[in-house]
Amino acid sequence: MTLDPQAIERRLQRVERLARAMDARWRIFGVPVGIDALIGLVPVAGDLISAVIGGWILCEGARLGAGRGVLIRMGVNLVLDFALGTVPVLGDGADLLFRANQRNAALLRAALAARSNR
Repeated sequence: MTLDPQAIERRLQRVERLARAMDARWRIFGVPVGIDALIGLVPVAGDLISAVIGGWILCEGARLGAGRGVLIRMGVNLVLDFALGTVPVLGDGADLLFRANQRNAALLRAALAARSNR
């Protein structure tokens, strides 16, 4: 399936909106806080839900044609976010600092921009 540039841009914007909502939707005492940090407060289940949502970003990257290397880096970010999030207390802080979804959205945008410049 070949998408026109406008369709790709719309999908990238959707990915970036979700990533921002997950990682940095609000500012609390100057610190960006997203849904990921809030649902991560629920032990294990919250981290699983966050991983599933982050997995959608990874799948969207695959559908948009990101290369294998980019998808692997996105997957590593997702696994690290999940693994760090499962550690009590420390994991909650990691959710605030690591921002895997925004990292993955940036990786995806850069990869697709590089591909279109070839």
